[in-house]
Amino acid sequence: MPYDLIIVGGGPAGITAGIYAARQKLNTLLITKAFGGQVARKAVPIENYPGMGEISSLELIHKFEEHLKKQEIKVEFDTISNIKKEGDFFSVITGSKKEFQSKTVIIASGADPRPLEIPGEKEFIGKGVSYCVTCDGPLFAGKTVVVIGGGNAGFEAAILLANLVKKIYILEFSPKARADSENQERAGKTGKVEVVTSAALKRISGGKFVNSVIYQDNNTKELITLKIDGVFVEIGSQPATSFVKGLVDFSERDEIKIDPKTMQTKTPGLFAAGDVSDVVYKQIVIAAGEGAKAALSVSNYLQKLSPVTTERK
Repeated sequence: MPYDLIIVGGGPAGITAGIYAARQKLNTLLITKAFGGQVARKAVPIENYPGMGEISSLELIHKFEEHLKKQEIKVEFDTISNIKKEGDFFSVITGSKKEFQSKTVIIASGADPRPLEIPGEKEFIGKGVSYCVTCDGPLFAGKTVVVIGGGNAGFEAAILLANLVKKIYILEFSPKARADSENQERAGKTGKVEVVTSAALKRISGGKFVNSVIYQDNNTKELITLKIDGVFVEIGSQPATSFVKGLVDFSERDEIKIDPKTMQTKTPGLFAAGDVSDVVYKQIVIAAGEGAKAALSVSNYLQKLSPVTTERK
């Protein structure tokens, strides 16, 4: 028997969609690698989620997860390899080769860290190259590291690392850092952060582990070597959409195009919510709201497919 709904993703959008779907009494399956999404990788406390004051990212996502587990919803921990539509039903195929069918699907798979795509990056993943400060920061206690990216994510990573490491370089390609002034001030107050602008990273080098990076000064064209012990990549993210190509239209940034009123994609019965969609603002509270909107739209869609009829006497 097909599910009414399959939700792909366990971040704020996916979890909220699951809560709302359960409240609508939809037979729902949520598939995710793990709960948290990008929130679980956030380096600093969250201060702008309504009603929570200041809360850590892990504590917030734990509250989301606890709320979901109180609902009647099935959860499958797996990746997604493909989604197809066959007749009136969707087939969702997981990384472990399981196949599930449903009448509707909500894509809430979020985004994955954007790679640098430079020599040495792939070779040193797990050997000094990291995309998650909260996961790997403690491994570099007392060492010197470099954060690639001068936006808010990069500065937030540096602020967290300052409690652990000896020194942090922030490399930013642009002539000036892009982070909010508040984050720049907080990083400066640590006394451990050195910001290098107009820096184009060219190579990550090392032996068994990373021991240096080479960047080019965009002004002088000089190649400069920094001796470091770790590299944290914070240059943004890219939507996780490889499994849904052919069923949706994409923006120039590879985000799924949706009808913002309903979260519907170009394929009937297929919806998208959160950072994977082409919504302008990428915020936790917005992702959660979109998840709720998507689930309510699914309920409305299914009611139109099978309207309740009553006989007049």
